[in-house]
Amino acid sequence: MDNHTSSPQTAIAAGAFPASYAAQLATEVTDAGGRARVVERFREQGIRLPTFAELADPTLIDPDVGSALADVDPDFADPLNLFRVHWFNDGRGGRTEVPDHVVLPSELTGTPAKVVVLFGNRFPMIGAHKVLAAYSCLAPRVVCGQFDPTRHRAVWPSTGNYARGGVAISRIMACRGVAVLPENMSRERFEWLERWIAEPADVIRTPGSESNVKEIYDACAELSQDPANFILNQFSEFSNHIGHYEVTGAALMSVFEHLRQESPQGSDLNLAAFVAASGSAGTLGAGDRLKDEHNARIVAVEALECPTMLYNGYGEHNIQGIGDKHIPLIHNVMNTDVIVGVSDHATDGLGLVFNTEAGRDALREHLGAASWVLDHLGHFGYSSICNTLAAARTANELGLGPDDVVMTVATDGFEMYFSERERHLAERHGGRFDAGAARGIIERYLAADVRSDDAPHIEVLSDRGRDRIFNLGYYTWVEQQGVPLEDFEARRDQGFWDSLRGLPRLWDEMINELNDEVSATVV
Repeated sequence: MDNHTSSPQTAIAAGAFPASYAAQLATEVTDAGGRARVVERFREQGIRLPTFAELADPTLIDPDVGSALADVDPDFADPLNLFRVHWFNDGRGGRTEVPDHVVLPSELTGTPAKVVVLFGNRFPMIGAHKVLAAYSCLAPRVVCGQFDPTRHRAVWPSTGNYARGGVAISRIMACRGVAVLPENMSRERFEWLERWIAEPADVIRTPGSESNVKEIYDACAELSQDPANFILNQFSEFSNHIGHYEVTGAALMSVFEHLRQESPQGSDLNLAAFVAASGSAGTLGAGDRLKDEHNARIVAVEALECPTMLYNGYGEHNIQGIGDKHIPLIHNVMNTDVIVGVSDHATDGLGLVFNTEAGRDALREHLGAASWVLDHLGHFGYSSICNTLAAARTANELGLGPDDVVMTVATDGFEMYFSERERHLAERHGGRFDAGAARGIIERYLAADVRSDDAPHIEVLSDRGRDRIFNLGYYTWVEQQGVPLEDFEARRDQGFWDSLRGLPRLWDEMINELNDEVSATVV
């Protein structure tokens, strides 16, 4: 049955958005006073907003802005760095023609299919692609006047990178940003926050670790009692999905077209699948774009230690950045094709292998990994390793061949996890990691005949499987968070998701109008 019942323009014109979602999807000014204060604040601070079209295709950015960026450190809270919130950064302040990526060799992946990974640590300020999600969530609220930087605090619930991205965007937009994240996340996350937040009270540590998202929600419910706190929940803000559909989807297609041009297979290459850990489910929105354009399958990944989608299970894990124990409101479950479970024993172990001399030597000797491959491994944080393992296992499960491409993203690099590496060395290897230990991890998780303990934990979804996962979201969103049942159910129909597709164009018109009113000198 074809559930695509309406065009984006028809749905928007008809006011088809459910009532509880309408505020976050507004396409006109809803608070004239708030917007006027935005204009004044942005004029004072010299702030200009990039459009979604410019972030999807940075060649559209005003050349004068591009020239001015040459003098701006990508790690500073400078308004011009908003124009670097895209995938075409080279990591040194310059811009690339094609997003930085790697096509991993079959010696490392164990599949003849091409596993392609885009590097998220090229994004400015936080070295992770979640700064795009944060901008996508805040910008629409700003241009319609809902978010007033002169009186609101932007509250960013997260397990780490989204909160950092939100704080960076808040600083640039001259307002207070509040990071809400579990107390046991990596030390590097908190060190970054300490450098960027002036008020220590604006870092709120909730109980637990990666597996304690409900505690984050509880903290936000308490914060929301103060009208000055504006909650930007990445798990329920549809602009997170929309931003990745528009911007990350375009970046992935740019890389795929580049591969077609450079590969001997040329136009015979098939974009078979897009793989991403669930987390907030924002990044999975890029998969919707690739399915629309290339009929790619969408693969959602979770930690095997907390197999919510696979087994309606629970638990605790250390694949930092992917969340668990619930189905995000913005996950288009009924468009998802495959679920994969990856163990944090694999990601912890390979984090050591990829980021130690003994581990890289073992990869060279045991798998014949080339130096150019080894040079890229530091760009893979824990969730990035998770995505890559899942991509390889999906390719094998689906029987993909050398003409097939499976795409994924490296959300962040390992620079956020050196403290975790030291902890794992101490707890699991007595502080010493040698060639034998490295070889054991490689044989368990990368040897060609395995992709081991996690390999059976894959489900190719039927309609019944999709329904099962979709229904599981009821307990979080209807029972706990108070989303009306009919609004929750609206997401089951692909017509709802189709109705989101035209929003970036309308938001871009509002961004341009705001920029014209601000008339800021940014170059």
